[in-house]
Amino acid sequence: MNKAAVLVAGGKGSRMGGPVSKQYLPLAGKPVLMHTLEVFYQVDPSIELIVVLPESDFELWEELVKSHQFAVPHHCVAGGNSRFQSVRNGLSGISFEDGLVAIHDAVRPFVKQEVIRASFEEAARNGSAIAVVALKDSIRKLTDDGKSFFQERQYFRLVQTPQTFQLAKIRKAFQVTELPQFTDDATVYEHQGWQVSLIPGNPENIKLTTPEDLVYAEYLMGLDQLKKTN
Repeated sequence: MNKAAVLVAGGKGSRMGGPVSKQYLPLAGKPVLMHTLEVFYQVDPSIELIVVLPESDFELWEELVKSHQFAVPHHCVAGGNSRFQSVRNGLSGISFEDGLVAIHDAVRPFVKQEVIRASFEEAARNGSAIAVVALKDSIRKLTDDGKSFFQERQYFRLVQTPQTFQLAKIRKAFQVTELPQFTDDATVYEHQGWQVSLIPGNPENIKLTTPEDLVYAEYLMGLDQLKKTN
């Protein structure tokens, strides 16, 4: 079955506070986005890799690819004014009509290969596969009048990416008008009346958002290198 991955890197990363967007920041010697592309390529070199970037960043990315001699095949698509629009543009950039697509935050470079494989397998069976992890902390629900109420954490999950779908279904889902409740691709899919399927994610698959996240990312990279040398 044809497979694609849409890596969404359309944001400016203002919370990171760096001179460039977070997808281009160096991590263990090369931009974050390159690490993410490599994970998907290592899972299956035949996956069609689509990178969604601000069109104004195309030249910068080309320079980074050349300077790092980055050889993973991929092509770039211009992002939109929102994540919804960027994903829709990325889906339009896929060359085939029937198959599977994993939609992934480009600044989540620590997704495990087995999670990606499981997402494609589950989506092939049931139409979708959303990576999630269980909560460790207690949670409380806040109300508008300032009160809070205990919630059973066993009934909640933290949502990650990849979020993987049968291509025809997710393309149809993204043909609608963008709505405020579309916080991720799963909510767009659910808007069609379809139930999403959940799969276990990996806890270290964090979205790099703040400077503290980048420090933790360097630590994780160090651990990974240590495992490879032992």
